[in-house]
Amino acid sequence: MFIDYSINNTLSTLKRFFRDTIIYGIAAVLPRAINIVLVKLHTNTLVSESYAESTIYFVYAAYFNALLTYGMETAFFRFFTKEKEKGKVISTAFLSLLTTTLLFMTVSFIFSDVIAQYLGFSDPLTLRILILVTTFDTLLVIPFAYLRVSNRPIKFTFYKVLNVAIFAVFNLYFLLYVPNALAHGNYVPEFIATGFSTQPLVLYIFISNLLASLITFLLLFPLVFKFKISFDKKMLYKMLTYGIPIMVSSLAYVTNENLDKLLLSKYLGKEQMGIYAACYKLGVFMSLYIMAFKMGAEPFFFNQADKANAKQTYARIMNWFIIFGALFMLIIIGFIDQFAHLLLGKPEYFQALEIVPVILLANLFLGIYYNLSVWFKLTDKTRYGMYFSILGALITIGLNIIYIPIIGYMASAWATLITYMFIALLSYFYGKKYYHIPYPLKSIFLTLMVTITGCYLSFLYFRGNYMVSTAIILVFSITILWTQKSEIKQIWKT
Repeated sequence: MFIDYSINNTLSTLKRFFRDTIIYGIAAVLPRAINIVLVKLHTNTLVSESYAESTIYFVYAAYFNALLTYGMETAFFRFFTKEKEKGKVISTAFLSLLTTTLLFMTVSFIFSDVIAQYLGFSDPLTLRILILVTTFDTLLVIPFAYLRVSNRPIKFTFYKVLNVAIFAVFNLYFLLYVPNALAHGNYVPEFIATGFSTQPLVLYIFISNLLASLITFLLLFPLVFKFKISFDKKMLYKMLTYGIPIMVSSLAYVTNENLDKLLLSKYLGKEQMGIYAACYKLGVFMSLYIMAFKMGAEPFFFNQADKANAKQTYARIMNWFIIFGALFMLIIIGFIDQFAHLLLGKPEYFQALEIVPVILLANLFLGIYYNLSVWFKLTDKTRYGMYFSILGALITIGLNIIYIPIIGYMASAWATLITYMFIALLSYFYGKKYYHIPYPLKSIFLTLMVTITGCYLSFLYFRGNYMVSTAIILVFSITILWTQKSEIKQIWKT
């Protein structure tokens, strides 16, 4: 598994990348970790049908966020590191998002009743809450991106963690404290007590989401006034040309991640979809890892692009990304029942645990695709990312529609894996043509095969046997330490 690169600068750069990824990764991991805890709160307080309704809400939130940001965050990173007039990039990006977001909010509120009915919301109030949340979140995209690109990890992390902490506190208040207080005759503000008698409990998850977004917006938005107002049409055109394909890619990604839940609701009913969605959350551990990596990698890749050893650095990052991802996957599968009891609570959700190994592997391939995407982002050929994502979305849609009626929710899990494997391979072969990176293919292939074998044995033959699961994880870890020991020593010394 060891690939001997001879460029010492690459090792030093790799060490800095690991450090930056850990710092920015905290901002990604802590909020999602809190959300993981909330999964158990939601599954314990909501029946599976209501949990499904909550899932649908956040599916549409993901679509709206991808649509309204239209790739501007990634375009901002690209042009902020490329252009000399940084202030013009910041101001142009923000004013563009401000204009389109306010237009979206106005039109959506006017036609909220019609849109709510079309999207399947039983109450237009849910859609209005979603519109406001999306508006606040979109207006903070550039301020958050600016904190990242200007290397202010502590401030960035503070606001990200604060947002989800507020969301968690209001969830606890509405889902635990208020129902308990009402049941025991304790004081609850009259307008809240009245609302609980007329509105479903799941609505208060959405209200918590709105309150968290609003408070974060009020705290961070003053940062905008530090920017010099300067709008450049030519700059906007370049950013849109770069960003629109990324928007399409993001929409396709949201489709790959979420359409299965909408289709499962249609074909199997909300109860089965809720069970699937809850177990799907166990894949969040891999998602946390990928998000932490992406948070540090995106600005890092752009900053390293003009370095002589950039391609060697990208190759090494891929190798270590897969090694750590494989280790996380073995740990989760080896102790899957423990994680399920910890996060899901109700046994009714456990019946879909068989999807978890497939979803974890799918997410690992998604992370590989994020690594591979560096070639079309650095060569300004983002349209290829759009093509890959559209093709992946079509595969997802086709496989789900054909196979959900036949094999149920396992069809959605396998469709996710097949899609991410396909677009990763497609991106790799196209990348060889336009921006060849010497990835250590033998090491990557061997790591993946060992991981898949270990997970297969652990889940199907030794599930619940934690001695064997621990042994499999230790053997993998020792093998990595032995085969990569020279590189580990070099990285540690640089």
